[in-house]
Amino acid sequence: MYARDGTMDSHNNPTNKSKTGKWKACRFILGNECCERLTYYGMSTNLVNYLQIRLNQGNVTASNNVTNWSGTCYITPLIGAFLADAYFDRNWGMTLLTMTTSDEGINPSCDENGCDPTKSQVVVCFLALYLIALGTGGIKLCFSSFGGDQFDANDEAERKKKSSFFNWFYLSINVGALSHPHPATKTQH
Repeated sequence: MYARDGTMDSHNNPTNKSKTGKWKACRFILGNECCERLTYYGMSTNLVNYLQIRLNQGNVTASNNVTNWSGTCYITPLIGAFLADAYFDRNWGMTLLTMTTSDEGINPSCDENGCDPTKSQVVVCFLALYLIALGTGGIKLCFSSFGGDQFDANDEAERKKKSSFFNWFYLSINVGALSHPHPATKTQH
């Protein structure tokens, strides 16, 4: 009934396997990973257009900025786990980015002649993007291992489920990545 691998609950008692872990928690991990990939690829697809239209960047500059941001998202796992957990919250960056598209003071004003972003609006937009990159680096390191920790390594049946979890985990990444063009671009229009 209790985990044999020494896992403790939040009250420092042995973990009751019938009440915690396994697929109960993994459903949320798999769903979150799928949605994270869907939003990442959907946002990166539309980001060049946003930078061109709303921030008046040329095609080369906007593409270069998106490439730099994307590369940062993939390199920050090397340093992001410590910084994101100790100082920042990934949701804070997403909230700030959402504000750059919805808050009148942060969202560049546009008319029939185009958009006219201020320097501070551009800075806030890029600050939000790089906070998301930092948060991505913080979560990527531990998400798959956190899912694997839901299964007791000393229980043969759970060890097989753990292997199955990693198959489902990588499937959810690919489903999110492959399904991004349709819903994300339809939402933009």
